[in-house]
Amino acid sequence: MRKIENPPYIKEKWEFSDLLDELIVIQKYLEVSEINDSSYPYWEKWKYWAKEWDFDARKLWKIIKIKRSISQKKINFNSKEKFDLYINTPSIMQQKLHELDLSLGGNLHASDIIPTEEKQRYLISSLMEEAIASSQLEGAATTRKIAKEMLESNRKPRNLSEQMIVNNYDVMQWIVENKKASISSDTVLQIHKIITNNTLADKQEEGAFRTTDDVRIIDVQTGAILHNPPPQEDLENLMNELCKFVNDENKEDFFLHPISKAIIIHFLIGFIHPFADGNGRTARALFYWYLIKKGYWLIEYMSVSRIILGCKTQYARAYQHTEKDNNDLTYFILYNLKCIENSLNELKKYIERKNREKKNILTLLRNTDYNDRQMELIQEILNNKKTLFSVLEVETKFGVSNQTARTDLNYLVSKGILEARKNGNKIQFLLTEGGEKKIIGAR
Repeated sequence: MRKIENPPYIKEKWEFSDLLDELIVIQKYLEVSEINDSSYPYWEKWKYWAKEWDFDARKLWKIIKIKRSISQKKINFNSKEKFDLYINTPSIMQQKLHELDLSLGGNLHASDIIPTEEKQRYLISSLMEEAIASSQLEGAATTRKIAKEMLESNRKPRNLSEQMIVNNYDVMQWIVENKKASISSDTVLQIHKIITNNTLADKQEEGAFRTTDDVRIIDVQTGAILHNPPPQEDLENLMNELCKFVNDENKEDFFLHPISKAIIIHFLIGFIHPFADGNGRTARALFYWYLIKKGYWLIEYMSVSRIILGCKTQYARAYQHTEKDNNDLTYFILYNLKCIENSLNELKKYIERKNREKKNILTLLRNTDYNDRQMELIQEILNNKKTLFSVLEVETKFGVSNQTARTDLNYLVSKGILEARKNGNKIQFLLTEGGEKKIIGAR
């Protein structure tokens, strides 16, 4: 990753009014205001535009910093000045927060977007997607297809990467089940223990804060140090402060939007880096937990990590822009709002595609008595040429009982689509030789 340039420290005592006059002379005052409000760029972009405009870059940055300081709010996270955090609310942020408010919670009901009868299936699928993507962000080396088949079949993990994914899936389920609970340091440690189970070289580091200061955030390409976390001796105090922040015990003297706050919690875990490993996965888990707790129910059905996975460089830059520019969280919040927005759009497209597929399969199987789950299995046979199913896989996939899953599969056996074969102590359901023809012939 290309090294990010630090913003300049400006010692000159320029008068703000004089700087604005110079900007007005080159007819760029309104444009600068519009750019700042619509995209909130980092120093490097302002430096580029200054060159394009034949304007002193340091003077332009001074103007930007003064303009931002007028509306900037301070988050008193910790008494030590170096942990002070700042936030701005440019128009682009307000717009995205408003749109997400309308989409992720409010007066909408799950059935307005997701059919009620399919709600559980979508939830299970999304938790799996988030578990896979969040693990891949931290280096899990496996494909999405293999990982999802493992989770759906409840197969035991075969390697470290698969164990990371299983752990992430377990913690996502834990979050949904415990969404009303308060967070304490012990709860954070419990989440971390689930996330890192059987994945760390030192078993004692699972569910435990780091005990040394030899943790550094390194650019894997250049070897450059990107972040030095706070010393170990400050962890207890910082994590106590974090839990107060998460539980809304320390009220700010201004309104801090819940989605922004969830993103800040995500940032703080990465910044504090309380664990030897597993910080990113823990940060994203707490992000989900806070939004679900605050009533943003649709986030349960989305995989934000999948979007981040597609733009990891920008994810790292958002962290660095914030830290290098005096802990200005606006950069990190805007990046994550875009990821949430993209994840929401992906969910809508996925639901639209599934609805089209269901409509097509309903047309194909009109005048038959297959239920929705059986039609979904038939769809997999036709689309993916899937030939093998198990009771446990259907049970996990649809969130139904063992008996319901068994009944679904046995009905497909009675229709000549599947056949049951014993494999050791297990029963497997295989596509019959003429199974696809029988599906088509059902019309």
